[in-house]
Order: sequence, then structure tokens, then C-alpha cells
Amino acid sequence: MANRGRDVSVPLPLCVVGGGAIGMRHVEVSQGSEQVRLTAIVEPFEQRRKELDAMGFPVVAETADVPGDTLAAIVATPTPAHFESATAALDKGWAVIVEKPVAATLDEARALLAAANDKGLPLFTGHHRRCHPFSQAARNAVGNLGDVVGVQGLWSLRKHDSYYDVDWRRRPGAGPLMTNLSHEIDLMRFILGDLIEVVALTSSARRGFQIEDTAALAFRFANGALGSFLISDAGVSPWAFEAACGENPAIASSGQDYIRIIGAEGALEFPSLTAWGRSGPGEIEWSKPHLRTGGPDFKRVDPLFEQVNRFAAVVGGAQDEVLCTGRDGIAALEMTLAAALSGKIGKPVAAGEVPGGYNGT
Repeated sequence: MANRGRDVSVPLPLCVVGGGAIGMRHVEVSQGSEQVRLTAIVEPFEQRRKELDAMGFPVVAETADVPGDTLAAIVATPTPAHFESATAALDKGWAVIVEKPVAATLDEARALLAAANDKGLPLFTGHHRRCHPFSQAARNAVGNLGDVVGVQGLWSLRKHDSYYDVDWRRRPGAGPLMTNLSHEIDLMRFILGDLIEVVALTSSARRGFQIEDTAALAFRFANGALGSFLISDAGVSPWAFEAACGENPAIASSGQDYIRIIGAEGALEFPSLTAWGRSGPGEIEWSKPHLRTGGPDFKRVDPLFEQVNRFAAVVGGAQDEVLCTGRDGIAALEMTLAAALSGKIGKPVAAGEVPGGYNGT
């Protein structure tokens, strides 16, 4: 694989493609990491380049202008530009992280993965929630629950009204299904395994936009487990990943668990990893109380910082079972698009049934 065998004692020279809000978070962690060295920010819009230049950042207009010693890129452009931006990075021979979703359509995502494989280059998807210690611990703790029966999740954070002053945020493809759900799908895949079918009900009754503001979903997993998830950006609640863990400083923290995983031998709350299980000998059944075990204390980390350090290690030849591969990113994209399609046609959609050119609109 390209770049394998490089001197890992030297920081990985890396550029960030896209100077918007998400791109600047990647710039921030790249500048704070001893494992990478920021070579440039690629920003095609002149006014934004001027702003970045005035702030002292190394900024260029095109991938072709990035310093020649660069070996990797993080693509943080708007989703419709992911394919073009990531293709340009791969053509330069760079290892790549593409922000989620990996591309706008399955055809684009599969073409990216094929290009990376042909060139022997690492391609990852920026599902950074995997990099939290509690996500990795949950993946291990599920084995204590016996056969997984089901999972129940609730993500409901009311976005402020001015969020929708931006026109594209009111258009098809910008609701919570395409904007927020892919995080949840990748996290469920990471902890519980492949999803193979989804059915969705959607509503725009609260905001009245063309896009949905709320969706109720039911999932089927390859291991036979079932799942349900309510997702809304119109309803007020303390239950959401960001509120639970305080990951995003722009979102108020609640510390409340928002996912429950149910098994034949016990149950688990996430992300606290509070466990419920056997309190004595004999069959576990409804007449017997359950033993509650509080979750461990986890070190607070910046998952984007952890992600870029893991990325640098992989480019240097390390193995990693946490980062979201290109293939995993495609699987998350497929079920996200399946949910959007199900909401439109009113029927379940299984893996393999999403048209390659469908983009959720």
C-alpha cells in the first residue's frame, strides 16, 4: 500500500480540502497533533481563501497547488463535491479520509473505493464517533448480553430557527435523515453488526418544510436483531449522542443515555455503558430483579483528534480496527439512502435495493 514504510517518527504531511466549519475542525486537530503536519487548506472560493489567508493559514485554490511533499488529505467539502475532491486526492497518490457520507450516491462511493484499491491507497470515511473510548467499549460489552434481541434509539435535538435561513437546508436531502442519521447507522453497525433492511415513516408537520423534520425507523440486522429509532430536529429533548457525551461545544450537554441495547442475558445503556443483568442463579426472567452495574469512567477525548492520529499510524503501516473504512462508509451510506427511499415509497427497503444513482432526494 502506498506510503507504507514511511518514517513514522516524522509527522504525516497532510492537507484539508474544504475550509468550512467541518474543515476547520480538522485543521484545528491537525495543528494540535504531533502525528501530522498541515501543509495546506484547499479552498476554491476566493472570499473564503482571503479570510483564511488573513488568519495566517496556508491556503491554496486547488489540489494541484498543494505542496509536493503532501501524502494525505482529509476531504471536508459539501457532500455533492466529495467524489470530485476525493478522486483528485487519490489521483495525487494521497491516503484519504472523506467526511461522512463517503459520497452522494452509491455509484460514486463504489467508484472511489475501486480507485483507492487500484492505487493501493487507504480510504476512510469520517465516522469519528467510533474513536470515542465508550464506543469501542460498547462493542466489546455487547458480548456480555447474550444473543442481541434489539436496540432502541432516540435522537431529538431542536435546531434553532435561523439554522434554516440557509436555503439548501430546507431542500430535499438536507433533513435529519440525510444529515444526522448516517452517524447513527454507522455507530449501530460498529457495535452490533450489519443492518440489512429498514422501513421509515417521515413527517414535516412541525416545521412545514419540503424536507422531513422527524422520522421513525425500524431496522433489521443480519444477526436477527431488530431496532427502532426516532430522529427529529424539531423536538426538544436531552436524548441525543452529542447531548449524551458533550462532544460538540455548540450543543448543550445532558449526560443522558440515548440508546438501549437488549440481549437474551442482559441490557446495556449507551453511552454510559450502564449494564443490567443477572442478579442470581437460575433463569433470567421477568419476575426477578436485575442487577444494575454502573458504567466505567471514560477518558474524554476529541474524536477527530483521535481519528487523525489513527489515520497517520495506518498510513505508516499500522493496523486499525476502529477507523471507518471506505467499505464501511459505503454500507452506512446504503442504509441511510435506504431509509430516505423507504420514507418516500412507503415500503421496506433492503440492502441491495437502493439504486446506484439515488442521492436521497
